[in-house]
Amino acid sequence: MTSEYAFLPDWASSPGETISDILEERGLSLNNFAELIGHTAEQARDLLRGRLSITSELAQRLEGAIGASATFWMRRETHYRELIERAYEPGDDANSDWLDELPVPDMVRLGWIAAQPSRPQMVSTCLKFFATNNVAAWRQKYSSLLENTAYRTSASFDSDSGAVAAWLRQGEILAASIDCNEWNPAKFRESLIDIRALTREHNPSEFLPKLTRMCADYGVAVVVVRAPTGCRASGATRFLSQEKALLLLSFRYLSDDHFWFSFFHEAAHLLLHSHESTFVEGGKVCDSQEEQDANDFAANVLIPASLLPTLRGLRADARDVIRFARKAGVSRGVVVGQLQHLGRIERDQLNHLKTRFRWNDK
Repeated sequence: MTSEYAFLPDWASSPGETISDILEERGLSLNNFAELIGHTAEQARDLLRGRLSITSELAQRLEGAIGASATFWMRRETHYRELIERAYEPGDDANSDWLDELPVPDMVRLGWIAAQPSRPQMVSTCLKFFATNNVAAWRQKYSSLLENTAYRTSASFDSDSGAVAAWLRQGEILAASIDCNEWNPAKFRESLIDIRALTREHNPSEFLPKLTRMCADYGVAVVVVRAPTGCRASGATRFLSQEKALLLLSFRYLSDDHFWFSFFHEAAHLLLHSHESTFVEGGKVCDSQEEQDANDFAANVLIPASLLPTLRGLRADARDVIRFARKAGVSRGVVVGQLQHLGRIERDQLNHLKTRFRWNDK
């Protein structure tokens, strides 16, 4: 039976976020999804981004296409629209319009900023959050940051720059409270073998504090921040200074194989690539050499090269996977994820061996 653990804060997200995660988990393209629900690709994209409301008819189609009851989808839609209605009326100036580029309702709901009674006051609050004096300064700062960001992109599941900027900024804010030693790449690389053993611990409330301490010893601030609507990120890295790096994770896919592969992938960027770049992963796919390097690095850390022939010879048998995971010193879910990635088993096989996580929604 699949293990499931709750963690982190209260949250409400758009139905489109849930739908997007289901599509990516099942490998369904935007066009395939649109066909399943009888909509155009553009309508389907609007649905994923919260711009198209879920009607009772569409809820029925969603139930048939991707599961969960029509009642569930209508309840999610009602909750989300109530949140939007509590947001602010459109403004008629450039500063006020800037708010529409940001995931303001999500930022409030997550506790990143406080709710304000008017749009002008919310503009001031958001500028303070980003540590900028005005919108022009924000555009200059974050345009430069995002231009130097190495995205993994896809046409189907893209991200809004304002949402990405907000997620990265919240990561920076939380990283500032983590006391780190100076960046030590050699020691950090060595520590990854010990960190790999944490994959066998199932509860985030237990392994995350250990992960944070182990990485902080060598100059890496590990932060987990749930990505807001419009940000399809699973992880990101950037150097905050010469002495301190940020490794930001979103727990987006809610399974141990995805979480740990994302961590080691991000660790690779810190060790192998330019300290001047920001790397954002997830929701976007890129065949760059840097991304391939990071993928290879993560796979090699998780499964030692000496065990790869045995891994490639495994059958879709739970007992064989469990024995191999014990020998490799990693979780069963990590092994299943690697077998699925290598095409040795199908995406729907042995998923019960993965540890599943859930956000502690209330």
